[in-house]
Amino acid sequence: MSVDPRTPCLIGVAQHTVRAQPGPEPLDLWELVAREAAADAGAPGVLERLDSIQVVYADSWQYDDPAARLAERLAAEPRHRAYSRVSGTAPQLLIGEAAGRIAAGEMDAALVAGAEALATRRALRKAGERVAWSHPAVPKPPYGWERPPHPDELAHELFLPVHTYAIMETARRAASHESLEEESAHRGRMMAPMTRVAAANPHAWHREVRTPRELVVPSEDNRLVGWPYTRRTVAVLEVDQAAAVILVATGLADRLGVPRDKRVYLRGWAYAEDTWEVAARPEPGSSPAMAAAARRAFARAGVGLDDLGALDVYSCFAIALRSACAAMGLDPLDGRGLTVTGGLPYAGGPASDYVLHSTAAMAGRLRAEPGHGLVTGVGMHLTKHTYAIWSTEPGGALGDGEPVYTAEPVPIVAGYEGPATVAGYTVAHGRDGAAERGVVVADLPGGGRAHAHLRDPGLIAEAESRELVGRKIRLRADGPVNVATW
Repeated sequence: MSVDPRTPCLIGVAQHTVRAQPGPEPLDLWELVAREAAADAGAPGVLERLDSIQVVYADSWQYDDPAARLAERLAAEPRHRAYSRVSGTAPQLLIGEAAGRIAAGEMDAALVAGAEALATRRALRKAGERVAWSHPAVPKPPYGWERPPHPDELAHELFLPVHTYAIMETARRAASHESLEEESAHRGRMMAPMTRVAAANPHAWHREVRTPRELVVPSEDNRLVGWPYTRRTVAVLEVDQAAAVILVATGLADRLGVPRDKRVYLRGWAYAEDTWEVAARPEPGSSPAMAAAARRAFARAGVGLDDLGALDVYSCFAIALRSACAAMGLDPLDGRGLTVTGGLPYAGGPASDYVLHSTAAMAGRLRAEPGHGLVTGVGMHLTKHTYAIWSTEPGGALGDGEPVYTAEPVPIVAGYEGPATVAGYTVAHGRDGAAERGVVVADLPGGGRAHAHLRDPGLIAEAESRELVGRKIRLRADGPVNVATW
């Protein structure tokens, strides 16, 4: 079959996990996986021909010029360099941009790399050692938010994903008319198969097969983190992992002698956005943006859900999995499985970098079992969504990073006093496993939403033992924080 020489194809992938602690710094890992990806393609000379080097934001360390430092290590002189912002969708946005530029004839070869050394940072700090890696940014730049938390979220200490996603989970659970026990049991059944995939993945951070009960029942080594989530059902962030992919024009792949059975094509992808704040979501327990992104990606790729041989659905929290499945009409217990890596709680969730790992793993799966595969990404607080169809068959239409859907936010009201109705909630737990405070998102009678804390120990205990969504409550202001009672 003749393929247009401008068609972008993925020719080299690499994943690397460092278990010995302390390990290397991110720059060392970027170089390592870049060279491994070139070797995987069977084309070491491709690094010298890179037109673009793009690097995913690293939480571990802020370099003065990450892409330029990596270019120096690789003796490459790319005319295009980029460093992403913080987001689980960043890898696909970089990949999509590179593919688009290749298809437009603006470049022939691009590298996208990412790495985290958060386990090493933790090990060094625990040993009382200062982290002092190379080429620090001076002054240190602000954190790489595209948009910082809302002031009212900050006032209510609602900025950690383990709490925001849990609030959306409780809203979804109530809308689905599930009991607390049913939600927990289903979460275990949905995520336990992922542990089996991780156990067979040499790059996975956790390689233990777990039963559904072991995942969801709180215990000494499986404490609650943001109720109803336990530690074993949320992304594991403190890992030392790296991944890279190399995309080139088909014409260059031909000249480099890359075998056709190593080439994987991006048939179509799409990006969409829900609201940035959980309280601003029109329906806190669902994601119309996911549905829009899925529809557009499948349409661009010219394939349907039944055509897929493999999937990797972004799995930072159960609500992300469940929302994606609902958006696509996919049974969460589908026999194809929800991941080719083991997912973020078990294979590892290296900050913004996971989709590079799932893309690399999907490429490996498709090389072994030709066909089509889906890789999804989620960024921020279930805000940003990417859906990408990869295939061993060229075709489809790429698409771009322009959002195919943007949600209209519900107003957030600060300093509210009066009656309200619970829309979603969680209970934050400390490192000792003890409940610290409840966090509520509430519907207001006149429209809009408000945040509130639960402080009374009895009410906090009640929040973890019965359904609160739909409960009539009363809010009073205590400085910048609303306090909920009933």
